[in-house]
Amino acid sequence: MNDFRDHFSTGFEARRLDSIRPAGLSRRTLMTVVLSGAFAGFPRSAWTADSQTLHFGILPIGGAVDSRNSWGPVLDDLSRVLGRPFSVLSATSYQMLGEAVRRGEIDMAFLSGKLALEAVTQHDMRVVAQVTRHDGLPGYRAVLVSREGGPVPDLAAVLAEPGRWRLARGEKSSMSGYIIPKMQLFLPRHIDIETGFRGDVVSTHQRTALAVANGEADLATNNTADLELFKNQFPAEASRLRILWKSDLIPHGVIVWRRQASGDMHRVVQRFLAQFGRGEGATADAQRAMLKRLHDLAGFLAADNRALLPVAQLTRQLDLESARSAQWISEAAKQTRLARIENQYAAQLKRLNAE
Repeated sequence: MNDFRDHFSTGFEARRLDSIRPAGLSRRTLMTVVLSGAFAGFPRSAWTADSQTLHFGILPIGGAVDSRNSWGPVLDDLSRVLGRPFSVLSATSYQMLGEAVRRGEIDMAFLSGKLALEAVTQHDMRVVAQVTRHDGLPGYRAVLVSREGGPVPDLAAVLAEPGRWRLARGEKSSMSGYIIPKMQLFLPRHIDIETGFRGDVVSTHQRTALAVANGEADLATNNTADLELFKNQFPAEASRLRILWKSDLIPHGVIVWRRQASGDMHRVVQRFLAQFGRGEGATADAQRAMLKRLHDLAGFLAADNRALLPVAQLTRQLDLESARSAQWISEAAKQTRLARIENQYAAQLKRLNAE
């Protein structure tokens, strides 16, 4: 595995959790993990001990440092279970994290939407868990926000004259920042999310919300989960935002694990996440407090690749609608593109259902 510093000296912030070191164990030692206390429900498991650092990748949710620090305590606990230290890498963009996954430099990651789908169907990752939130809904919603008291009167004005407004949006891999608003709001009204507005800011959800709150943009795509986090971190700025539109539910993000890693370790990671913050006692209370800081999560549910079937369906729908509305040099070229989309979708279904 390549040294992360060769690739991420500017794109990532890394932290080695050196407080977790498997004392007295060599690479050739067979290690039995006996789980007690918070992990009493786990089976005894064994694998070859290896002090090699595991690399955990995080989506650019909020600030890179905030995301890294929020996940750190959870990974501290997981490190104690696995006897392996983690290096936490918080990407500044979907593209950077996607490249790390593609190069095989991420062992475990919190991903959502298209990025998770590509990791599983193209880059040898597999889903081990799906996050849940306190509202109990199976997903979150994309939103379009404007500034309270700003120049945008309502959604009708946006749709009537998109070229009049400055839009802040997410990257193309972002479900709530790009894919869903394009598919459900703009494309049906023949508005190009990339060229139809008067300039745009492409960044994280935190940055796009700040752009609207501070008058740098008139509109921003975002989502309900990240707006809650934004409200806690930037209450004054959040009070300046109003929601003009909400999407249908989008599936929650997932935790993925590198397929080539030990099967025993995969099962222990999945069981650890499923039991994290469950039950009674001081340890469970402390874990629930960690989850609260971690994007106000309620916990994790054990899951497999089939959790991404709704994402595959959404991306197929967007690709088909985009292709049908595009201008083509010939009908044959259009049909070729549509057939390629359907073939890709069939391959994704085969991979997702293979678990």
